[in-house]
Amino acid sequence: MSDASEKAPLVWLPYPVETLGEVPAGLRYEEVDPETVDDLPASKDEVRFLVPTYIGGGRRAGLLLEHLPALEVVQTQTAGVDDIRGFVPEGVTLCNGRGIHDASTAELAVTLTLSSLRGIPVFVRDQDRGHWEQRWRPALADRRVLILGYGAIGEAIEARLTPFEVEVVRVARSAREGVHAFSELPGLLGDVDVVIVVVPLTGQTRGLVDAGFLARMKDDALLVNVARGPVVDTDALLAELRAERLHAALDVTDPEPLPTDHPLWSAPNVLVTPHVGGTSSAMEPRAHAVVRAQLERYAAGEPLHNVMSGEY
Repeated sequence: MSDASEKAPLVWLPYPVETLGEVPAGLRYEEVDPETVDDLPASKDEVRFLVPTYIGGGRRAGLLLEHLPALEVVQTQTAGVDDIRGFVPEGVTLCNGRGIHDASTAELAVTLTLSSLRGIPVFVRDQDRGHWEQRWRPALADRRVLILGYGAIGEAIEARLTPFEVEVVRVARSAREGVHAFSELPGLLGDVDVVIVVVPLTGQTRGLVDAGFLARMKDDALLVNVARGPVVDTDALLAELRAERLHAALDVTDPEPLPTDHPLWSAPNVLVTPHVGGTSSAMEPRAHAVVRAQLERYAAGEPLHNVMSGEY
């Protein structure tokens, strides 16, 4: 190996570099996915660019960051960075995986919405016991759907909802043309049939869907959470579910994983999936494209995309 290649910035990837296809020259690549500090290879003092693994990789990688003295960039494969953000040392750039999970998460949000409205869980249980019973269920057509957290994933959800003949109400942290602000929620919740939550977990959004929020939702409305569990007050939601006033479809919960004996499992009007919003065949090609593009910018000395600054 030449002196030039030995001095090239080192990139740690959780998979073989060949997985990414053509990558920029001028960088060195190693496949490294350590479980603990004790697993760190000798090259830990040289790594400049880190890509943590997807499932469970955020917090695990976070605990290792202080042992990587030359680190400059952490590029996650997740849209949310709440599990790693607090571990990132000053001077290290944190980038999220914006664009990686738009398709997968949007698909699941619509799937959960349709499944809940059309009563699919009930029909599956009927099938399990060989029971044939026709039931009347509400359609998605003609519903008003509020997307809470109108960013890239919110846009992807709307694109998939549009053919279902719905009216979409867009809400984000700050108002802009066609998008309401969080502060307007109290006046919006009573007029929508479905609320799809897709906000990042921050100090502002933790507990955002609380008892007051839920109380403002109309009777028989549906709450869909594909964001983070702590955005929703679990006890407040359980109270509404037990009263059978609201319905919920949850891909994320608080706590998570959901313990076997947790009351959410047996609550009425709820559908639970185990945080699989991004876990589909659509994820890997998009993740590889995002990482490859970031490496190209890094190698060229260009500004990186998806840099996480401020509260978000």
